[in-house]
Amino acid sequence: MQDSRQRVSAVLAAAALVGGLSTALPAASAAASTTAAACVAAWSPTAVYTGGMSASYNGRNWSAKWWTQNERPGVAEVWADKGACGGGSTPPPTTPPGQSGFVVSQAQFNQMFPNRNSFYTYSGLTAALSAYPGFAKTGTDTVRKREAAAFLANVNHETGGLVHIVEQNTANYPHYCDAGQPYGCPAGQAAYYGRGPIQLSWNFNYKAAGDALGLDLLRNPNLVQNNAAVAWKTGLWYWNTQRGPGTMTPHAAMVNSAGFGETIRSINGSLECNGGNPGQVQSRINSYQRFVQILGTTTGGNLSC
Repeated sequence: MQDSRQRVSAVLAAAALVGGLSTALPAASAAASTTAAACVAAWSPTAVYTGGMSASYNGRNWSAKWWTQNERPGVAEVWADKGACGGGSTPPPTTPPGQSGFVVSQAQFNQMFPNRNSFYTYSGLTAALSAYPGFAKTGTDTVRKREAAAFLANVNHETGGLVHIVEQNTANYPHYCDAGQPYGCPAGQAAYYGRGPIQLSWNFNYKAAGDALGLDLLRNPNLVQNNAAVAWKTGLWYWNTQRGPGTMTPHAAMVNSAGFGETIRSINGSLECNGGNPGQVQSRINSYQRFVQILGTTTGGNLSC
C-alpha cells in the first residue's frame, strides 16, 4: 500500500434483544415461590454485542460492558452477571443458508475467493452489512449485484484474493502517523498500517472509521486484524462514506451508474487512474468482470478510469 493512499478499509451492529427486569416476589406462604427473571435472547458466538446489550447463557442473564464478540458469558470479563433467569428465552437470531438478504451467496463467495485466508469469513461479511443497510440493497437487482461485485473486486485486488490481512510492506508502517492531528497516534507511530479488506491505513482514517462504527480504533487498531466483522465494516465504511481522491463514494458510483471505474478512482485514483498504473486498473476490472459473471449479471459501462 502506498503512503499517499488515504483509505480504509470497515463493523458494527448486531441484534441482541434486551429483556425486562422482573422482581423476585417474597414467599408469602409455602405455596408461593420466587419468580426468576425471564431469559433474554440466548448468547451467540457470532453476534456482536455493544455496551448495555444483554444475552442469556446457562440459565443466567448477562449484560455486555463494552463491545464483544465470541467471548463466552461467565468466562470473559466483558460480561456482567445479571442473575438467574428462567423461561422466555428465544434462540439467537440465525439466518437460513442462502437467505441472508445479501445478493452474494456463500457458495458464490467461496467461488470468488477459493484461496482466501480463513479470517475473511462470509459470516463476518454478512454480520457487517447492518452497519450500512443501503449497500448492495439499493436499486434494481442488477444494480445491487453490480455493487456487490464492484466492492468485492476492489477487495480482491487490495488483499491478493482475501489472502492478506495486513499490509505486506512493513517498511511503510511508520509512515501512516500524521502527527499533526490533535489526537496524535496513541497506539504508536507504526500502528496504523493497512489492515482489512480495503487496507485501512493512517491514524486519521482509524479515528474516523472508529467514530462512525462506535469503536475506539485509534487506540485499538488491532481490532481490524483480529475480528472479521470489524474488518469488513471498516471496508464498508470507506465504500459507503469516503470519496478518497475521487469525486463520489464508491457506493454512489455504482448506484448512480457512474460505473466501476469511478470506484477505482475513489479508492486509489491518484496512483492508478489517468494512465498512472493501467496494469493495476485492468487487474481490478478483470476481477469485476469475473465476479459479475458469477452473480449472473452484466458489468455496465465506464469500467476504467
